[in-house]
Amino acid sequence: MSKQTPIRRTTVPQIAARKGNEPIVSLTSYHAHTAAIVDKYADFILVGDSLGMVMHGMESTVGVPLDLMIMHGKAVVRGTKRALIVVDMPFGTYEESPAVAFRNAAKIMKETGCGAVKLEGGERMAETVRFLTQRGVPVMAHIGLTPQSSNIMGGFKTQGRDEDDWPVHEADAKAISEAGAFAIVLEGMVEPLAARITKQINIPTIGIGASADCDGQILVLEDMLGLNKWTPKFVKVYGDLGPAIERAVKEYASEVKDRSFPSEDEVYR
Repeated sequence: MSKQTPIRRTTVPQIAARKGNEPIVSLTSYHAHTAAIVDKYADFILVGDSLGMVMHGMESTVGVPLDLMIMHGKAVVRGTKRALIVVDMPFGTYEESPAVAFRNAAKIMKETGCGAVKLEGGERMAETVRFLTQRGVPVMAHIGLTPQSSNIMGGFKTQGRDEDDWPVHEADAKAISEAGAFAIVLEGMVEPLAARITKQINIPTIGIGASADCDGQILVLEDMLGLNKWTPKFVKVYGDLGPAIERAVKEYASEVKDRSFPSEDEVYR
């Protein structure tokens, strides 16, 4: 009798080893059923704090609480078998001090079973990244357009349009890489700068509205499926599920009102 090889999750070292090699595929997911689909194709799945806007109608990610991230993180872990699961640390859970960051990161990892956490910020967060990684918490970093800082940035604006600002972003990437992060998300960053950073650092870069030259790419699942009313300009919409869902709901509502809804015998026979 043949033995089936058990499915093993992608590990942090495996993602780190993809620097300059086969591009890394990633998407966000916030619930078990979509995670199970994404799991077949993604190397890692991000439970992003974008869920506040996508799932809960918030205006930004700033209001997302830790418990909400943990709840969705648990669902995604339950729905998957092979992808590395990375959970965002929400605003206010890591900026105060490395010790506070470690306490909250440990809580996320213990309660969700995820394999890593992600936090925003460059050079200013290097000490925290080092503190976490030295204590067994794998960290994915995030620079460029950092949504949790949108109030300071004045909204969601592309970073690096002024070439004079490039050294700041390059210093952020270098500091985070040297602090021990295993990968770094480059969001909303002009293509030449993202490509330049990708060449400069020794950890994988994951682009979102950045450069095709990054070591991998990530998108918000609902954006690429056409489920959000507003989609960033850089997103290619691969599906058109919003109208499809509306058509299905409209047909259902019409059948109920017309009393033409299938009987139990028709549905379960």
